[in-house]
Amino acid sequence: MRLAVNIDHIATLRNARGEQEPDPVAAALLAERCGAAGIVCHLREDRRHIKDNDLARLRQAVTTKLDLEMAMTTELQQIALKTRPELITLVPEKREELTTEGGFDIARHFAVLVEFLKPFKPAGIEVSLFIEPAKKAIDLSAEAGADIVELHTGLYALKQGNEQALELKRIREAAVYAKSVGLKVVAGHGLNYLNIAPFSDIPEIEEVSIGHAIIARAVMTGLEEAVREMLRIMSALAI
Repeated sequence: MRLAVNIDHIATLRNARGEQEPDPVAAALLAERCGAAGIVCHLREDRRHIKDNDLARLRQAVTTKLDLEMAMTTELQQIALKTRPELITLVPEKREELTTEGGFDIARHFAVLVEFLKPFKPAGIEVSLFIEPAKKAIDLSAEAGADIVELHTGLYALKQGNEQALELKRIREAAVYAKSVGLKVVAGHGLNYLNIAPFSDIPEIEEVSIGHAIIARAVMTGLEEAVREMLRIMSALAI
């Protein structure tokens, strides 16, 4: 199973001060050097974390695979076609949400979606739809022309015990079905160091997308060395 690293919250931290650091492009390159199979970024309509310039720089720098998460808008469609990431992932987007809250409602938007996706294949850009792990959503994804479905694992991440086991079963069955109808299968949302283990037993899921858990962990695992490095500099300067 491959790992794609979402670097959105490096940009969130940078934007808190409106300055230049930490740089999401530097984070993407570090993740690639550590073995990430791809880099994920979400250019939201409100630009709350990743900015247009970040996307342009990521396109120049990323050498594995760039996955652009985006809403189904004409503006984002044109940006994607100009930027040419290897992959776009359509996600639902609400201004008031803290993070993506559920799968894309394909049934509601199907006719518009079919037309929206048409320019991407000639441009050599794969299309993924972020969906709930349900047969109907999978069937509609295939019918709409998607190459990949990303199964929403947010409910699994929030549940515990038997309820979590049932949600995992639903994800597993959806992955098997999606693969059987010719779709590539990935998964993401809320996965972390404690709940990722069972996914090793779902061979149909080729890749997981993880962002927040990795960035949050990095703050802790890297903080000690960052403090020590500053102290070494200060000691050398006799401050």
